[in-house]
Amino acid sequence: MSGDARTDGLGTARLIGIEEHWISDPVDRALQGLTGDDRDTSLVLNDHGDVRARLADLGERRLAAMDAQGVDVQVLSLAPPGAQVPTTADAVTLARDANDEVVEAIRAHPGRFRAMATLPLADPAAAAAELERAVALGLTGVMTYGRVGDVTLDDPRYDDLWAVASRLHQPVFIHPQVPPGAVRRAAYSGLGGPVDLALATFGWGWHLEAGTAALRLMASGALDRHPDLQLVLGHWGELLLFWHGRADGVARTAGLDRSVTDYLRENVWITASGMLDPALLRHALAVTSVDRLVFSTDHPFQSPTREQIDGFLAELPDDAAREAFASGNARRLFGLGDHG
Repeated sequence: MSGDARTDGLGTARLIGIEEHWISDPVDRALQGLTGDDRDTSLVLNDHGDVRARLADLGERRLAAMDAQGVDVQVLSLAPPGAQVPTTADAVTLARDANDEVVEAIRAHPGRFRAMATLPLADPAAAAAELERAVALGLTGVMTYGRVGDVTLDDPRYDDLWAVASRLHQPVFIHPQVPPGAVRRAAYSGLGGPVDLALATFGWGWHLEAGTAALRLMASGALDRHPDLQLVLGHWGELLLFWHGRADGVARTAGLDRSVTDYLRENVWITASGMLDPALLRHALAVTSVDRLVFSTDHPFQSPTREQIDGFLAELPDDAAREAFASGNARRLFGLGDHG
């Protein structure tokens, strides 16, 4: 099925992965050139094994990996931390060029790829304008990170962006990113370089950062002001599904219209990020509904085999739930109809 065997749109796709990463060379060079606390220390993880080569490939190698897994379609997104560089003009140029680049990849393989927009969050007004442009180009959804420098997503200056995303029905994926330098030094240092990095990133810190960003956005009232805004959280909800009852106290204290649990059930979609653990699935189904759960592999950072994927899908309660998780929910969320 490599290449463009499926040219009739995405309606026949059995398996759609929504958190599948790539890198843009200009963005990567800009990020590698940052220093001090502006530098994302997790970039070193892109150099582990063949990860960089797999991130860079938007052609036959990626398609072959998808075929081996049985994945029909990837919704591509720029690998962390996206185009989050502190210089506004650079962020605008990098985001625009990255979006143009991934559009060409989609045009080359229209039956296999879609992509989320990269936005220059360093300039909120430009980010809103770029989202409008990206949607016109055919991109779907937005990949964001919890902060740019010291500015968090709940900052009022982003409210116009959420209004645009809501109006255009574009889901906002809040992806993990490395904690700020001060937090890394206070909470994630002193155990040795590799252990410090693991604690600050994939082992713990990434997920606290993303969950906190989503919780802060809720606490700011953003989902009350924009009740149709839809968020996406990876890694089975970035810990929020496991702490939702306790987090409801934040909503009560903030005087929000609904509880955190309600926001999770009505405004948040949850994806697996390649963590195909039936225990996590069972907990997610105990908190939210199957029509809020979406498949992903977190390519290339996770590489589940076809057998592992099929075994996990068998853990869903019935065929309707399997179809929803594997592809149906992704079609609804990202507007992937029979003709893309």
